[in-house]
Amino acid sequence: MLRRFPHSCILSLLLVTIAPPASQAEYAVHDGDTVVFLGDSITAARTYGKIIENYTLLRFPERKVTFINAGRGGDTAAGGLKRLDEDVFSRGASVLIVAYGINDIGWGTKADDEHRQLYLNSIAGIVKACKMRGVRVFICSAAITAEDPDRASGGFLEQMCDAGMALAREQGESSIDVQRSMRAAQRRVLEANAQTVQEKDKVSLHATDGVHLNELGQLAMAFAILKGLGAPAVVSAVNIDANQLAVTSAEGCKITNLKGNGQQLEFDRLDDGLPLNLGLFVVLQFRFVPVHEELNHYMLTVTGLPPGTRYEVLADGRSLGTFPVDQLRNSVNISHATGNGWVPGGPWDAQAWALAKLTDARSELAAALFSTKEFEPQRPDLANIIAQTDDANAHLVRLQRSLVQPRPFHFIVRPAAEPKP
Repeated sequence: MLRRFPHSCILSLLLVTIAPPASQAEYAVHDGDTVVFLGDSITAARTYGKIIENYTLLRFPERKVTFINAGRGGDTAAGGLKRLDEDVFSRGASVLIVAYGINDIGWGTKADDEHRQLYLNSIAGIVKACKMRGVRVFICSAAITAEDPDRASGGFLEQMCDAGMALAREQGESSIDVQRSMRAAQRRVLEANAQTVQEKDKVSLHATDGVHLNELGQLAMAFAILKGLGAPAVVSAVNIDANQLAVTSAEGCKITNLKGNGQQLEFDRLDDGLPLNLGLFVVLQFRFVPVHEELNHYMLTVTGLPPGTRYEVLADGRSLGTFPVDQLRNSVNISHATGNGWVPGGPWDAQAWALAKLTDARSELAAALFSTKEFEPQRPDLANIIAQTDDANAHLVRLQRSLVQPRPFHFIVRPAAEPKP
């Protein structure tokens, strides 16, 4: 369905002018952390966890963080509590992100006081066990179902999850309200669908069962958790006066080798971290999940250019598109800008695409090992399989970290060529 959008729509979504916020939050994932995702089949699908992993690697490349997915299909908070030692503590977790709820009430068939209390007791047990071992825990509310958001708001699942999050906060730990964040995305989807004539063109956050999440739903859940972890909006921002050949301000980056002739401008930009990019056409999903506006401010401001001209911006020879001088003067978010919607935009975009492939490979490797241990526990070479898997994973991690290391990008801002008649 995404491929029906013409390139003109893609570019209009990319070239958005955004003012950076005044302050930055402290991201809760620190250097040396081992982050474990604990949950049911929505977690076991591995998608939202990979987005959080990619964001962290790109935005904070100097931090060595390990990510482990411990999701299991059909699991409940009670099941997660029972396997804390095996799947969380034995793996060196320092941060635990917990997402349960829908299976705890049997997809709504067991929405009663007994199962609510079992959920709350289990959440309390997870928090207590983590505190005893110095693991920082984040209790998330469950992902939303496809139920109408107005009916679901204030319903049994939301109230139960609210109580679970309150338990975490009462014990000095953290909570993330996934449900309300996802409902905001769901309402944007419903508004868009109301204007869509063809049923096949309508969008959803869910698979056909109305419970499991599709790609957009997983993105909405990742966004909610990243915001809950304090993910900052600003990647980096630079303001250059082309007339004076001066860097007016630079946040999260260093500018060197600045030169120009009054119309064309060149400089090298070395960023502390990079924006999150998720591949071809995913930017179209940002209509519903505001990654671009709230997590991905990679800003370029150029003042002092002659008026009345459009300018092409290139980074390492890759075109980011053309911009009116007024847009450059007011600041442009170039995180997803591209002159061709079929290929990556800037080199940071290409880096992120490549990183996503490595993260997918690491995830598939872990899934293969899980299946082998789960269904072939008696195979005589299991120890060797585990050792080889660990070696392959360590190599992939090294590749991930090498790929995202910052390097200078060479920018050129020049008058755009006149369109051919």
